[in-house]
Amino acid sequence: MPILAQNKLIEYRKSTFRLSPRSRLKSPEQALRYINERGFIFFWPARGITLPSLWTATAGDRPVADEHDDPGHITWGWKDGLLGRGHCYYAKLLRRRGTFLSNRLTPYFYALSENYGSPEEDYLIQYQEGRLTQESRQVYETLLDQGPLNTIVLRKKAHLNSREGDTRFNKALDQLMADFKILPTGITEAGAWHYSYMYDTVSHYDPGLSERARPITQKDARVEILNSYFLSVGAAQTRDIQRLFQWHPDEITAGLNALTHASLICPDVEVAGQPGTYFVLRQLV
Repeated sequence: MPILAQNKLIEYRKSTFRLSPRSRLKSPEQALRYINERGFIFFWPARGITLPSLWTATAGDRPVADEHDDPGHITWGWKDGLLGRGHCYYAKLLRRRGTFLSNRLTPYFYALSENYGSPEEDYLIQYQEGRLTQESRQVYETLLDQGPLNTIVLRKKAHLNSREGDTRFNKALDQLMADFKILPTGITEAGAWHYSYMYDTVSHYDPGLSERARPITQKDARVEILNSYFLSVGAAQTRDIQRLFQWHPDEITAGLNALTHASLICPDVEVAGQPGTYFVLRQLV
C-alpha cells in the first residue's frame, strides 16, 4: 500500500492554500486570480472542512479576527468589490458558507442544482413537493416580480419583516442561494448599519448560465468539481468529501472511480500518522 509522507502533504497545501507569507494575496486582482486558480474557495475558513479560503490566503492560517481593524479584513472590501461584476460567482453555497466560484466552474455547480427548465416554474414544483419552504417561496417570488432589491426592502416586501421573521428570512436566503436561485449582486447603504446586500435572481443576473450548464451531466459535474477539489487539498477521505459537498455516497463513489480510472488520483493510500486510507493526487504518490 502506498504511503504519503505527512510533510509532503503539508508542503503541498502550504502552496495551494497560500500559507507562506511570501505567497499571500495583497490585492483584489490577486484575489480574483486565486479564485480562478483554485476553481472554488471559501470566503472564510469553515471549522472541520479542509478547503482554501480568501481569508487564509490573505491573513494566514489563523482564526478570523473579531477586531474590525484587523489587516485580514481587507478581504471584505475585495469580496464586496467582486459582487455583480461578472468576474466570478459568490453566494452562500457549500455548507451554506460564503463561497467563490470561478466562471469556468460555475456551470458545473449549477448543473447539480434543481433548476432544470423555467425559473418561474421549477421552484413551484419544489415547493409542492415540500423541498422549498414557504418563506423561500415568498422571497423568490418577490425578486421575480420586483427585480433586484436590498435586504431591507426585500424582507419587507416578502412579508417577513416581523421580529420573529428574522430567522426564517435568513434561512430562506440561505436555501435559495444554496440552490442557485438568488445571489448577492452588490452592496447598498440601506439599514441602520448602512450596509446591506442587493439580491437578484440568478436567472436575471446571468440569463445564459442555465444554457452553459445544460450540456453538463451531473456525473461529469461532480468529476470536474472533485478534480479541482483534489488539486487544492491533495488528499481526502470519502467522509471529507461528503462533509463538504453533502452528496449521496453512490455519487461520491462514482466520481472517485472516474478520477481513479483517469489516473488523476490514487485510492487506498496511507498518509503517515493519520488513520484510515485516502484518495491522493497521483502526482503526490
